[in-house]
Amino acid sequence: MKRALRPLRIALGLLAMFALTYWFFGRNGWGPAASNESAIGVASRWCERVVSGYFREPSNALGNLGFAASGLAMLGILARDEIRATSKRNQFIGNTPLAILFASAAVFLGPGSMVMHGTHTLFGAWLDNVSMVAYILIPWLVNFSILGRWRSRRLFVVYGLLLAGYAAGYWFIGPDLGIGLDVFEVSIPLWVISEVLYRFWSQRARVWSGFVGFGVAWLFQISPLEIFSNLGEYWWIFLFWLPGLVGHSPPQGRRRFTPWYWIGFASFMAAYAIWLTGVAGHELCNPDALLQSHAIWHLLGAVSTFSFFMFFRTERPLAL
Repeated sequence: MKRALRPLRIALGLLAMFALTYWFFGRNGWGPAASNESAIGVASRWCERVVSGYFREPSNALGNLGFAASGLAMLGILARDEIRATSKRNQFIGNTPLAILFASAAVFLGPGSMVMHGTHTLFGAWLDNVSMVAYILIPWLVNFSILGRWRSRRLFVVYGLLLAGYAAGYWFIGPDLGIGLDVFEVSIPLWVISEVLYRFWSQRARVWSGFVGFGVAWLFQISPLEIFSNLGEYWWIFLFWLPGLVGHSPPQGRRRFTPWYWIGFASFMAAYAIWLTGVAGHELCNPDALLQSHAIWHLLGAVSTFSFFMFFRTERPLAL
């Protein structure tokens, strides 16, 4: 039992270390804020009024506890799999390296975003974005690995290189890596496209699946007309065909979309709709509200991460 609970205990220990470190460095304030952050007493970029103390945006910062709770719940489920000796018919059942990576990335989202909203420092903004990319890379790389017949080691090497490259590029160059690329935003259509290809794989689907990306972009208020009118800005649409290029082989399993995938999708889209209202200047923005829209975005995002974890656990070999 101790071995089964080890990942969960490590995560709890790391979160405790984070809390102590956060307290230690925040005792005397956080120093100069990043250039794009608001002064104390003014509404922040994410609506909430900036205050002094440990948390510049208390509601928005503490809302990230949802991600930590979501990741810990995942690790608890994986430990239960081990204790009950559940049959491991996919990589998201039991304490497998991939399942632990997914759950750990979900846990990381909590401290990552909390540091940004809590400190308003440049380091906080960097850690926030790194944590988001650390999570969003996993789902579509999992699909790539299945459709491309990658070995497990290759998946982890590609993941590590992409994450390290993004972290270094963001810190030394900028959020768009100097090439107008938002890795988090582009990863969302890559995930959806690869999921469609996983479900409807065929040689023809390898071609038409790329067009699904335009539908995803439209959901986030980027129309095809806008894209093709500004190809210099939206050059990354050519990445929509990357899943088809990599996915040369059909999947050997099947996932059940109901209910977990749709719960994850609905909660994320609801979170996004609320996120749009949680910005300074929006008519629904109330800087002094106890519960902020951006905090709800975090909480619903945590529901989404947990739901997608449960969705990946539904995968079963086609032979069964």
